[in-house]
Parts: sequence; C-alpha cells; structure tokens
Amino acid sequence: MKTIVRAAIGQPVLPKEQSGGVVTLTLNRPAQFNALSQQLLVEMQAALEAIAADESARVVVIGGAGKAFCAGHDLKEMRANPAKEFQQALFEQCSRMMMTLTEMPQPVIARVHGIATAAGCQLVAMCDLAVASESARFAVSGINVGLFCSTPSVGLARNVGRKQAMEMLLTGDFIDAQAALERGLVNRIVPDNELDAEVKKLTDAIVSKSPVAVRSGKRMFYRQLEVGLADAYTVASEVMACDMVTEDAQEGIDAFIEKRKAEWRGR
Repeated sequence: MKTIVRAAIGQPVLPKEQSGGVVTLTLNRPAQFNALSQQLLVEMQAALEAIAADESARVVVIGGAGKAFCAGHDLKEMRANPAKEFQQALFEQCSRMMMTLTEMPQPVIARVHGIATAAGCQLVAMCDLAVASESARFAVSGINVGLFCSTPSVGLARNVGRKQAMEMLLTGDFIDAQAALERGLVNRIVPDNELDAEVKKLTDAIVSKSPVAVRSGKRMFYRQLEVGLADAYTVASEVMACDMVTEDAQEGIDAFIEKRKAEWRGR
C-alpha cells in the first residue's frame, strides 16, 4: 500500500490529482488524522461541485494522507467555537457535502486505510463504493464523548442493518475490515500493500463502461431508493426506456451482437 504523507503546514488540505478520467482527492491533515475541519469541508464541497461539472472526470477516489483515512470532525475546532450557530453551520456544511457525493454523476470510491471514525465512517458510507485495507477499522464513536453520532447514523443506517448500526452507535466500539465487509459498509478488503491496486481495478472497470450509462444509472439508483416500490419501478422503467435510445446503448448492443468491443460516444 502506498502511504501518502504530506506536511500540513504550507500544503493544501485537499490535493487533487487527475489522470485517465480518475480524479483523486486526498484528505491532507495527517497530524489531525484528516479530521474534517470547516476549511476542509468547504474545499471538499467546491472540489466535488467542480468535478461534477467536468465531463472528462469519470470516477472519483477519496483517500487520506498519513496513518488514517479520516477521524471525523475536528473536535478541537468545535470546542473552540462553542456557539450553536457555528455548530449548526458546520453540520449543515458537512451534510451538504455528504449528499453531494450521491448527487454528483461520477461514482465515488473511498480508499480506506487506518481508522474511519464518526464523520469519517459516515464519509465511507456515503461514497458509492469503498475499498479497505485489512488493517482498517471503523467506528461511530461520538457516544464515547457524550455525543450520539446523529449525522453519521444517516449514512451508516443506509449501508448496514438497523441493529448492527445501533450497536455501533450505542457502544462506539470499533469493527474491523472483515466485519465492515460482512455488514455491507465496504465492497472489498485487501492486504495493505494491495490497496491501490484494488482501487485501480475498480476505477479501470468503471472508466471502461459507457459514461452515459454510469451517470444515468447512479442518478436512478439513489432516486429509486427514496420512494416506494411501485414508484421505484416507475422511475427505473422510465430511465431504462430513455437509456435504450441513447447512442451508447445502441452501440453497446450492436457490439455485443457483432462480438466486438464497443466504442462509447458518450451520448
């Protein structure tokens, strides 16, 4: 596994790299275990919005510098600003960023190593996919400092079973990568030194697919989750009918019939 380490002083808190349609965002506050400060949340929001509007960006990877993925909110910053107005604005900013992960057209992959706690665990849950190293650990540990992880519970409860989510929320206990895989919080776990290679397998697979189908499919997936069964089928049927008349779908079906590789047009 490639460990990304940068000095926090004089360095951006959210470096961005882009290559071959893959955009990598690195939480870069290693001394604070990449805690989500107000500045970092603002920069993440701006970066995600810019990526969402970039048609050359096909998939996003979010990772962390140093020894951890993300330790949640910056508790020192929160204690230094005790006013309710600051706290409310901070959580609204975080919630908006988390929702943007599901609303943007590109799939987002969490590259998880070390700890992912509280809002860091929430970040993993809100990404479309997650790959973790075998040594990764996950917790929603606010309860240990007298604070129920209410906002992290939203993403967590949409990934794992209710009783499993409540146990994590009420105890603050860590679960290991294997448990996270079994409960549906992550897609894959690999040895620490294979994390980047496994993430690349996923990004390569996504980039090779029709960008039209990926964008449309992600949008439909989250829409249908929030409605009843009958409405979900209505949404899905309409999207499939629209997708069937796109150039990419016609090219893909023709390529399948003709036993050749499809040439996506992005339309």
